[in-house]
Amino acid sequence: MTTNPLFSIITVTRNNLIGLQKTHKSILCQTCTDYEWIVIDGASNDGTPDFLHDKNAHWISEPDTGIYDAMNKGIARAHGAYLIFMNAGDCFATCGTLALIQKYARHDPDFIYGDALEDKNYKKARSHLKINHGMITHHQSMIYKAPIAHYDTRYTIAADYDLTRRVVMNAPHISYIPKPICLFETGGISQQNVTQGRKEQFKIRKAYNVPQFENIMIYGAQTALYQLRHFAPKLYWLLKRAS
Repeated sequence: MTTNPLFSIITVTRNNLIGLQKTHKSILCQTCTDYEWIVIDGASNDGTPDFLHDKNAHWISEPDTGIYDAMNKGIARAHGAYLIFMNAGDCFATCGTLALIQKYARHDPDFIYGDALEDKNYKKARSHLKINHGMITHHQSMIYKAPIAHYDTRYTIAADYDLTRRVVMNAPHISYIPKPICLFETGGISQQNVTQGRKEQFKIRKAYNVPQFENIMIYGAQTALYQLRHFAPKLYWLLKRAS
């Protein structure tokens, strides 16, 4: 780690020691070492504080009011020029991923995003111009130039969409990396509460004056896509690859 690093990697965790160890291993193998690792632990009782005690990380272990409250704590402690949110269980796609991002960061973009790997499937990002339609890629494949606003904790599932939408709509220089950035750990809070997430995204679009008919159509398309993924996953990934 460096005093004023290029990257602040922020990891939020609670009682997920095995996942945290995976994330740590992924960070530790990076060929680019211009980073700090910030871990916000929600008062775990599974040995997480003991694990972190001798690791090269800035960490705290205390109660929080939810995942976005914890992420805000991470933002407040970050010193990096760019922020990456890599939660416990999530990993970089390869040991050279951070070095790849570093190359794009040399051009000083305000926001960087890339593709992802999920359940051994390649998930290509949507264009940032389609931010109205939801998250353009996994949150772990997004790199935000500091400083950024805090997450709005009124949203319990889709605060990451709200934050990303604000960043994308106001970023004059955006870079896309046509390679996977993260190995996404499935089963997280957003995937456990898909319906609530869609409702919150609908509310966020409404707050940003997306026309009502367009908002309803996007909500319907998101619902249909979820049903397809749930009941016909092979077809879902086939269509993803084709698109």
